[in-house]
Amino acid sequence: MSFLGVDASLTGRRWLGPGVEVERATEVLVQQTSLPLALCQVLARRGVAAEEAEAFLAPSLRDLLPDPRSLRDMEKAATRFLAAVKARQRIAVFADYDVDGGSSAALLLVWLREMGCAATLYVPDRIDEGYGPNDAAMVELAAAHDLIVCVDCGTLSHGPVAAAVGADVVILDHHLGGETLPDALAVVNPNRQDEDGALAHLCAAAVVFLMLVEAGRQLREAGARGPDLIALLDLVGLATVADVAPLIGVNRAFVRQGLRVMARRDRLGLAALADVARMDTAPAAYHLGFLLGPRINAGGRIGQADLGARLLACDDPHEAQSLAEKLDLLNTERRDVETAVRAAALDQAEARGFDAPLVWASGAGWHPGVVGIVASRLKEASNRPSIVIGFEDGIGKGSGRSVSGIDLGAPIQRLAAEGLLIKGGGHKMAAGLTVAEDKLDAAMARLSELLAKQGAHLAGAADLKLDGMLMPAAATVELAQQVEQAGPFGAGAPAPRYAFADMQIRFAKRVGESHLKISFGDGNNTKMDAIAFGAFDGPLGPALENHGGARFHLAGRLDINTWRGRQSVQLRLEDAAPA
Repeated sequence: MSFLGVDASLTGRRWLGPGVEVERATEVLVQQTSLPLALCQVLARRGVAAEEAEAFLAPSLRDLLPDPRSLRDMEKAATRFLAAVKARQRIAVFADYDVDGGSSAALLLVWLREMGCAATLYVPDRIDEGYGPNDAAMVELAAAHDLIVCVDCGTLSHGPVAAAVGADVVILDHHLGGETLPDALAVVNPNRQDEDGALAHLCAAAVVFLMLVEAGRQLREAGARGPDLIALLDLVGLATVADVAPLIGVNRAFVRQGLRVMARRDRLGLAALADVARMDTAPAAYHLGFLLGPRINAGGRIGQADLGARLLACDDPHEAQSLAEKLDLLNTERRDVETAVRAAALDQAEARGFDAPLVWASGAGWHPGVVGIVASRLKEASNRPSIVIGFEDGIGKGSGRSVSGIDLGAPIQRLAAEGLLIKGGGHKMAAGLTVAEDKLDAAMARLSELLAKQGAHLAGAADLKLDGMLMPAAATVELAQQVEQAGPFGAGAPAPRYAFADMQIRFAKRVGESHLKISFGDGNNTKMDAIAFGAFDGPLGPALENHGGARFHLAGRLDINTWRGRQSVQLRLEDAAPA
């Protein structure tokens, strides 16, 4: 049964309440733990039992960190890495151009620098070279280096790894592996087909961190000491959130501890980036995903591919400031490019229909640096796996995003094996592909067929799940702080969402290109502010801006605003329905 009788909101969604089982579990938690009701609601929705509550609210990295040697090839990788350090051999780090790749590279570069070693950073150009190792780059690196460490890439790079004659290759990755692995010295990847999947939720930076943990263990056994690994957790937390890894298990501890480290502002590049992004509060997972992450990604999307990794690894304040400003400017340019591609892709996908197992769009000249972001927008609009492809000279480079419960990476790998794609790979929720224009329709039809077998065509508009109902007077800073104890919130661990019933819109104003700021109240002289990001990309913004005095049910998540030392609560508005 729908919550507040909302079967079709302004964004077309049905609202669902917590359900009887969650309400009962909440009551049990309140009685057995004496924790605040709002916090118990979140724990109950997450399935946390009373005896697990204390450990869940204070996740310990010491308790949750897996044994690095539980991953295949890990001991071999760390041993070879340390041998290169001890012998002062020439080391190259080949990294992907996104936040996870940049953070992974920075982990190695910073660790090596503290050990008195330098390394060559190589990040391929998205347009000229594409994702992952390529033959020419690996031949060049192998000629000048003894060890090449590929991070956040390489698991499917059989040819390029074979081309690296004269150098050992170690791969630290998390993308789906194929039936065979490249002929590298070590391939450490929790998503290898011969792994048990227990650590499949780790991003590449977490895999790199585990390798450094294993390296530290080997150093201690030899009577030596390595750098402080706790100080590197800001990079692991950043990558975990930005790569949309689920915030479960050790990932929660990585992000919690990483945010504490980041708040110290010891990492010059992150501090400079936070300043140009006008971050004036302590970092939260939201800032990593929506303020810092997009700026770090901007270099790989439409600028110089290695800017993000260089920023994260740099130890010079002037260089940090310069790189942060460049990335901020590129992010603005990226938004402009994205806006144009998104409008064309949405029109094309809507004309094709949002009820198929796969929603896709393609166009000549669409910048490959923004197709992944636009695919995310199509996914959000349709609640279907979505692909967006940009073509240049008959070759299309595309990116896909999936919805919960539908594996996109494996079908794309299968299409590559069947010859319908030039190449393709990824993981369950995100994937990339390269396709010839004359095979586009056949490839998309085949992919749609494979996704239909998983039930991708059966979902309606995504339901909006609500944790309860609040009145503006009850939405206090104290409540928001209580709820925050169950964080960090993100993929696989959504922040609690509340409904405000029968509210009167007192003020509404468009902010920027597509955001909406409103003030609302319940008629009892209590009012509350709200911000709806991207509201004018759909029907939500126009309906609330032109409310005409109508009353609405509003739904969203609580944020704490800090302004001139004072804290207040605002609603991050996600949906509304006529009351």
